[in-house]
Amino acid sequence: MTAPDATASATEKPSPSWRESLAVYTQPRVLIVLFLGFSSGLPLALSGSTLLVWMRESGVDLGTIGLFALVGTPYTLKFLWAPLVDALHVPLFTRAFGRRRGWLLFSQLLLIISILLLALTDPARSPFYCALGALLVATMSSTQDIVVDAFRVESLPESEQAAGMASYVAAYRIGMLVSTAGALFIVSGFEGTGIPRSSAWMWGYVVMAALVLIGTITALAATEPEQSARAEAATQADTAFARVVHAAVGAFSEFLSRKDALAALAFVVLFKFTDAFSGTMTAPFVIDLGFTRNDYAAIVKGVGLAATLIGGFAGGFVARRYPLAASLWIGGVVQALANLTFSWLAVVGTNQWALALAICAENFTSAIGTVIFVAYLSALCQNPLHTATQYALLTALAAVGRTYLSSGAGFVAKSVGWPMFFVICVLVAIPSLMLLTWLQKRGHFEQLGPVRV
Repeated sequence: MTAPDATASATEKPSPSWRESLAVYTQPRVLIVLFLGFSSGLPLALSGSTLLVWMRESGVDLGTIGLFALVGTPYTLKFLWAPLVDALHVPLFTRAFGRRRGWLLFSQLLLIISILLLALTDPARSPFYCALGALLVATMSSTQDIVVDAFRVESLPESEQAAGMASYVAAYRIGMLVSTAGALFIVSGFEGTGIPRSSAWMWGYVVMAALVLIGTITALAATEPEQSARAEAATQADTAFARVVHAAVGAFSEFLSRKDALAALAFVVLFKFTDAFSGTMTAPFVIDLGFTRNDYAAIVKGVGLAATLIGGFAGGFVARRYPLAASLWIGGVVQALANLTFSWLAVVGTNQWALALAICAENFTSAIGTVIFVAYLSALCQNPLHTATQYALLTALAAVGRTYLSSGAGFVAKSVGWPMFFVICVLVAIPSLMLLTWLQKRGHFEQLGPVRV
């Protein structure tokens, strides 16, 4: 995706042929972004859904599991240190590998150490240390995301940005699949050899830590983006403090000076809340319903991935076919209503076909909403001088629903039961749709201009 054009082009460029459209995906820069997308997607579930399965199998109660959504705090607050990543040098790493690659390698090294520390904890006996380990994983993962986003924008020319984004998203999903379904199958494999369950989970996380090396090898094989090198040369005379202040103040002041900025930020927080509220409890719901760990891995994460990828293409079609506001209405409504399939599944009970249908409906509609939502976030980042920090701010705010607002989901599910819980998940989408109506009436989307996807 690209930011909206300030003015329409006087002449339309001829559409590329199918061969040219496919060839762009084999460009070295796009392939680098693809593997970095895998590295970004891998750790998210290790402090999220996969950890929740580990906790539930260890006997941790639903209320505590719901509170573990708070370990995603770094994804919410990452905008606070995004200017540091933009402006500061990492000793030894920056000099040896460059501004972006140095931060990439540094964050990946700390990520591997964090995952190994989490592997050594016991969720049942020491939930505090488990939460601390998960918090470290989330912090290093969100830092890596900041660097990868900046690297992607700076390294790809405009003609390869769309292909790079598509490759990044697909690889990100595959990374999440590996750390969910893949991790669960690995744990089951270790258990099958006679290793105790607690040790099997530990070794499963050790394998996940080793897979981070894919991103490390990619960072070593990549070259420093030319834009990053020019920016480094242009700010070489400034002090570290001056660089940080310029990156932070410029990004925030420029955004907040816009009309209806606070309402737009509230909409960013709430649009995906319906997904976050239900998603926090999907893993415990499936386990409580009587499905096995392998059922969860194969259906929720396997079949669900296919539905997500197809939904991504559908979301792209909607975003191209309709104006941005109309697209957001479509995405917001369908992703909310899909939660009713889980209410139906709670009534049906342990039925693999019903689980597959519910998961496909939820993942398909969620992907539609996500693609359209990312188009909106891209439209908000109009100043190329502050794109990285502003995008970090917006994605961090989008994580508020997943991290804080959804932290009480376990208590709600425990109080009302699974069928009614997912009905409530539909209702929590109403505030975002009310904000969408208000922003439309205020002319918010006309100010953003056309969005090219």
